[in-house]
Amino acid sequence: MARYRGSVCKLCRREGVKLMLKGERCYTNKCAIERRNYPPGQHGAVRQRRRISDYGLRLRAKQQTRRMYGLMERQFRRLFREAEREPGNTGENFLRLLERRLDNVVYRLGLAKSRSHARQLVRHGHIMVRGRKTNIPSYLVRPGETVSVRPESRRRTYFKDLAEELDAGTVPEWLSLNAGEMSATVVREPSPEECEQVLQPQLVVEFYSR
Repeated sequence: MARYRGSVCKLCRREGVKLMLKGERCYTNKCAIERRNYPPGQHGAVRQRRRISDYGLRLRAKQQTRRMYGLMERQFRRLFREAEREPGNTGENFLRLLERRLDNVVYRLGLAKSRSHARQLVRHGHIMVRGRKTNIPSYLVRPGETVSVRPESRRRTYFKDLAEELDAGTVPEWLSLNAGEMSATVVREPSPEECEQVLQPQLVVEFYSR
């Protein structure tokens, strides 16, 4: 499966916002945005001063969303087409589908430091959905389903230390976390206000509709 193997800090600098790709590092002064808030490359500071076209504005919105959730272009476009087929606002539908991905849910619950870390936990078989091991990061959770850490995995040092840090107060309201059991229930679908607020889904819709 294809995946990005370059520096993720360069992606944040290119988009000009924190994409939260480095976990705890993004909250410190070591964050690339804090140190060099301009696009990477020899002429990055010069490019930043150029006027961006309407196409460029929509492209950046699409790339920002795709990179924040860690998807490749083909997978991202396929999920967008699925959002188009659903009734209602396409942009809001799209954000809801992105939020319902299993790797994103694991990240939202605080079980991983970043979405890429969450994807790794899912791939390695540490996560269960409805009591069954699920190693597909793109799995879309549904209201009523439970997401939990496998009992065998909870004996590992990482999850033992994590159990003391889990806080239900930091989890979005569409998820109900049981910190002691390291499990959560999907209460409902996320609302637009509970999705990433730095994203501009309408520009993504306009990009693919051009």
